[in-house]
Amino acid sequence: MSRIPSKAEILDWISANPTHTSKRDIAKAFGIKGADRIDLKRILKELEAEGHLTKRKKTYRDPDQLPPVTVLEVKAPNGDGDLYGRPLEWHGEGVEPIILILPKASDPALGQGDKLLVKLQLVKDEDHNYEARLIRRIGSNPKRVLGIFRAGSEGGRIVPIDKAASSEWIVAPDAVNNAKDGELVEAEQAGPKGRMGLPRARIVERLGDPTAPKAVSLIAIHQHGIPDHFPDPVMAEADAAKPMGLKGREDLRELPLVTIDPADARDHDDACYAHADDDPKNPGGHVIWVAIADVAAYVRPGSALDREARKRGNSSYFPDRVVPMLPDRLSGDLCSLHEGVPRACIAVRMQVDAEGNKIGHTFVRGLMRSAASLHYAEVQEAQDGTANEKTAPFLDEVIKPLYAAYAALTKAKAAREPLNLDLPERKIVLDEDGNVTSVAFRDRLDAHKLIEEFMILANVAAAETLIKKRSPLLFRVHEEPAQEKLEALRETAQTAGLSLAKGQVLQTRHLNSLLNQAAGTDDAELINISTLRSMQQAYYNPENFGHFGLALRNYAHFTSPIRRYADLIVHRSLVSSHGWGDDGLDAAQIERLEDTATHISDTERRSMIAERDTTDRYLASFLSERVGNEFEGRISGIARFGAFVKLDETGADGLVPVRSIGREFFHFDAQAGTLMGADTGMTLAIGQRVAVRLVQAAPVTGGLELELLSIEDQELPAGGGGGRKGGRRSPAGRTVKRKAAKSKHKAAKVKRKVERKRRN
Repeated sequence: MSRIPSKAEILDWISANPTHTSKRDIAKAFGIKGADRIDLKRILKELEAEGHLTKRKKTYRDPDQLPPVTVLEVKAPNGDGDLYGRPLEWHGEGVEPIILILPKASDPALGQGDKLLVKLQLVKDEDHNYEARLIRRIGSNPKRVLGIFRAGSEGGRIVPIDKAASSEWIVAPDAVNNAKDGELVEAEQAGPKGRMGLPRARIVERLGDPTAPKAVSLIAIHQHGIPDHFPDPVMAEADAAKPMGLKGREDLRELPLVTIDPADARDHDDACYAHADDDPKNPGGHVIWVAIADVAAYVRPGSALDREARKRGNSSYFPDRVVPMLPDRLSGDLCSLHEGVPRACIAVRMQVDAEGNKIGHTFVRGLMRSAASLHYAEVQEAQDGTANEKTAPFLDEVIKPLYAAYAALTKAKAAREPLNLDLPERKIVLDEDGNVTSVAFRDRLDAHKLIEEFMILANVAAAETLIKKRSPLLFRVHEEPAQEKLEALRETAQTAGLSLAKGQVLQTRHLNSLLNQAAGTDDAELINISTLRSMQQAYYNPENFGHFGLALRNYAHFTSPIRRYADLIVHRSLVSSHGWGDDGLDAAQIERLEDTATHISDTERRSMIAERDTTDRYLASFLSERVGNEFEGRISGIARFGAFVKLDETGADGLVPVRSIGREFFHFDAQAGTLMGADTGMTLAIGQRVAVRLVQAAPVTGGLELELLSIEDQELPAGGGGGRKGGRRSPAGRTVKRKAAKSKHKAAKVKRKVERKRRN
């Protein structure tokens, strides 16, 4: 007979092994077999009834846990001077956890009674359970400045890099934080104005050389005018927010909803769950749940939070930081679906048939509790047969049903034929100092595609519901390409010996046919880039003009209200149309929906430009130590002043100035997108494979200057190449070979011009 462990032993084991919590795991750990499992089951039920354990499906979990971001109240220092915090959001019934606060040198002085927003790390220590790092002191919102430190005899000054700044800042000797003259620093206001009415500052972070990688994103933020400081009234509203209860909500806490995000994600705004549909009228069908953080419950129309969120329009993402649309108290805490913590949500239950077609959906305002915070790679590995300790308990009842539902959705997607561009996205990897360590392709796992398809389906459901209820909203609009851009794409396809259907209403399947023709050929990247450039830019509008790229008639953004204001508008419209509360769309918001759509479309473009500029600067910094090296690439753009080349290795774009190519004159043809040498006939065109040498890399501007060495593996003609010393030339002076289709197309174009002149 096996020895049955005590309740204390079981609780200790579950606490030490949080990922092995099924009854089978517990039985195996204590060597319990056969009929003794009945006694174990009885003890587990007693522990559950006593509130020591919570049961989710077949696993038992310790309910006494804290979210990774939470609010603490600082206790009085102990005899050793250590600071501990009391959690203000505590749902457990056991002994309150002990939290040690670990301040950094740049943190402000903390005292008893201070309320702090912190990031927690679970530890196994004799005298505390968690260690906390300060994010921000609640109720304290000092203004921040980014600038160049100028050392003086009594501390120094900070010269802001923001051109709109009206004054310098004074830094006292004890607030310099070891900054050196000429360094880029970030500082915060440290008291009333000093001499000559200048504000006082305390340096909180040294960023070093203004051209160094760690400074890149901060400079872009300021250059593009992206707001990165929350006003006091905004912070006060965020700090006053409390967790939502069950009142007026549907209880979804028993649904095993999980979040699936990048491994380094700080917030989790969407969760999902799927299972086979048990409705006999839907054989082979699936039920898909998508739950989104209920931001509308915290950010009410006309509030300071609302005005600031609208002003920002969206969060901005950079390789080393995020400028959020909402303060940390919301985006990283109350509106983040942390594992094991009750969170307010708006959820949609969707039914799809065996072919992935949505046949019904229902929205609810609920209270959920995430069963697990997972990341893409581990979910994919679990599905592929190598589950880890975190994913193993969820494999059969959560992960596999998610993939089964996704498989059905892929059938509907194939029938719909959205635009299928193949443009791998590159990821910049930084070390702790902000230096680029590598530039790699982002993985595109089925786990990524699964979440993407679930979110698209939920967005469609939101749009359809609000259209049916005739409730105002903002649509995500993507119009079909303009005719002149289609003609340019058609000409590019013809030069590559490919064809794009003409004389019919353009649909995404026609573009996909072109992309499929190019797939696997040397022109694949050219056709993908040219197709992307032919597209209109997506935008927001109160009127529904459809989404061309996704091949969807009705589409609205619903799934990310903590980072997009458009989604918050859709949430409010759902609240109003369902009669869920008084925090829906009000008359004032409805009246200015068109202005809001224009504004947030502009802020989205602003963020995209700032993010692109930052990426360019990081890549220039990364390549600055490789000046003189040779690279392979492809011409990605043509201008009167030169050719742009995208490097294969990093995806960085550099310029080959026309002045550096040779001593001949180059004719620029904007319509054809070519540069042609007047003497040699050498032609540069989008899509050509080239070899180049890196001549200059400027991290401050993000610019790369390149020297052209060869085109399509052919050396440059003697009459036109070798503008710089060391360039390779062809001794025979032969011109670069051009494809027969390209030559034929050019001859036809010249013939048309001659005929027009004769007619005139």
